[in-house]
Formats: sequence, C-alpha cells, structure tokens
Amino acid sequence: MPPRHPSNPRTRMTTTMMRLRQHLASPIYTSAIARIGNRAHHHRLPIAPPQKLRPSTASTTHNKLLLLLILLLVVVFFFFLIPTVLLPPDRTMSSSSSSSSSASDAAASTPFEKPRAVVKKLLAESQPEGQGATVRRSIGRHELRNLDPFLMLDEFSVSKPAGFPDHPHRGFETVTYMLEGAFTHQDFAGHKGTIRTGDVQWMTAGRGIVHSEMPAGDGVQKGLQLWINLSSKDKMIEPRYQELQSKDISRADKDGVEVRIIAGEAFGVRSPVYTRTPTMYMDFTMRPGSELHQPIPEGWNAFVYIIDGEGVFGRERSAPVGAHHCLVLGPGDGLSVWNKSGAPLRFALVGGQPLGEPVVQHGPFVMNSRAEIQQAMEDYYYGKNGFERATQWTSSSA
Repeated sequence: MPPRHPSNPRTRMTTTMMRLRQHLASPIYTSAIARIGNRAHHHRLPIAPPQKLRPSTASTTHNKLLLLLILLLVVVFFFFLIPTVLLPPDRTMSSSSSSSSSASDAAASTPFEKPRAVVKKLLAESQPEGQGATVRRSIGRHELRNLDPFLMLDEFSVSKPAGFPDHPHRGFETVTYMLEGAFTHQDFAGHKGTIRTGDVQWMTAGRGIVHSEMPAGDGVQKGLQLWINLSSKDKMIEPRYQELQSKDISRADKDGVEVRIIAGEAFGVRSPVYTRTPTMYMDFTMRPGSELHQPIPEGWNAFVYIIDGEGVFGRERSAPVGAHHCLVLGPGDGLSVWNKSGAPLRFALVGGQPLGEPVVQHGPFVMNSRAEIQQAMEDYYYGKNGFERATQWTSSSA
C-alpha cells in the first residue's frame, strides 16, 4: 500500500518533488524529454542568415569588363565568322561592299593607299590674248590664280595673222606643246625655230628674254602653253631652251592607254627633259573601256586638263567630265581614270613640287616681291640686267 502523505504542507511538497525527480529519472521519461527537445529544436524560430559582404569596387569593375569582353566576342563571332562560313563567297562580298562607303570603294578599286580626288573643276572659257589670238585659260584666272608652282595654263587656237608678237619674260619657264599645226619662235639672242604637231619647247626665261611666237602655217594652230614658276635662287639665271621633236618624246603603251611623257615617268619610262622645278607632264590617250592608275609624288600639286573626249577622274562613281575642263587634284599618291565612253579620251596630267614662296606677278614678270617687279620693269625699259638687247631687237614677224 502506498505510504501516507504527511500532513505538513511543506513536507508534502518536498515529498512530491522527490517523487517527480524519481519519475523523470526513469529511462521512459528521459527518452520522452529528448524527443520533446528535438521537436522543440525543429520548431525553433529561423535565424537570419549572415549578410554577405558587398564586393569591392575593383571586383565589380573586373566583372563588368569580363562581361563586356564576352559580349564583344559574341558580336564578332556572329557578324564576321558566321557570314564567312555559312554564306557563299559572292553573297559575302556583296554584303560587305553594300555596307562600305564610296570612299572605301574607290580605295579598294585602285592600287593607291591615298587615291587623289578632284577637289576643283573649272571650265576654261575663251578669251582674247596677244594680237588677235584666242586662248582658253584655266590656271591664271581669278577663280584659280595659280597652283604652286604653276602660274598659267592656256589652250591656244591661232590663225594668221594673229599671234603673240615681241614680248618679254622674267622669273619663270614656259612649256609650249603643239597639238595641231606649227608655231615659229625667235628671240633677241638669235635663237629661232619652229615646233610642229607633237613637238615641245621648254624655255627657261630666267633673268630675262624677249621673243615672239607666231603661227607658221595656214589654218588653225592649236597647242597648250604652261607657265612654271622658278624658285628665288633660279629667277636670275641665264635663259636656256630644251626642244624635243615629236619623234624624240618618250612613249609607252599599256592596257589600252598610250602616253607621251614630256617630263617625269610613266609605265616605267622616263623623259630626258630636265626640270629645275621638279615637274611631271604627260599626254594620255585612253581607248574606250580602259582605265589608268598613275602614281603622283605625295606633296606635289597636280591637275588634269582634258583635251578631247570625256572621262571619270579620281573616283569611279564620279560623273564624267568633258573637254576643256581643268581638274585640280587633292592630296594623295596617285590618280585613277576610267574611260567609260565609246570614244577615245585625251588629257594632260601635270604635277609639280610646290616652291612655297611668295608670288608677285605683273604681266610677263613673276618675282617674289613688289620691289623685284619694279626692278624688272625698270631693267626692261632701260635695257639692262639681262635686257641689254631688248631696245635694239625686233623679230622678223613684227
């Protein structure tokens, strides 16, 4: 029988606690308490996970750069590798050409790194000159005063009795190239001669010369006359001549293009003419359907004068240009020309190294200052400093 409970309340509480401890010490209760503890552990409130540290600025920048590089590689792969591999060759070429600019197209179709383009176009209009003569002047007009070292370009057309009677020069050179007919030249030093179709006279006036230029035959006499400046150190040299007959002018022919080389070099052929001011001067004739790629020294000024026919100059997509036009070329290392017409194209290509000196011109005198021009006029008037024979000489054609 169970023991009796003490009557004292405190004694009864102590006895009750001792019994509770004994019960709780039993293996049954121990395992139960453990299960309760585990259950309580599973129902514990969640603890917030520790916050991650924000990456440093350098790490963020590195990640962004890496992502950008990956995107760039993807773009390169899709736009360059896939079209090359998947598309036929002709499809790929047409795609790339359609997206390129006209300047790139021109560069791709010529052998030049910097093909020269036409930067100025000028129609040479007729004007009176000399005595009853008519010229088409391009360089030397107010629209194009000069193109260093070139001072003037005239396409002349003269019939008797018109011409260019006695007149002086100082400080430059004249190059007369006969296109048709003949011209007779004589000067106060006793030099006299006639140049005919295809002939060239390269005259260095230097410190001074007085001469006449008159038609030598019947009908119309045609040609080109170019004035080339002399540097200050050469302006007062003694006059001299270089004359070449048509048969002696260097020639070359390649792929439907013929050239007469008055000065300089073309197609590996060089002219024997000596130029004090470095110059190239060529007469090209292009058959229909032909094209030309002529090197021009970088840094030189250059122009084209169209004698006959029409052609495309500088860029293949440019509009064709016809006869009597002067085309000033921009910087670069060469000129490309296409004859897309059904007739031959003939033009002169001229280039020269700029002198970079002041140009003061008064009629037939070209010097570096107003004082030098005044001196040239005084020398001619009084017959001194190169003009000693001027006051006593008259040409036979006068």
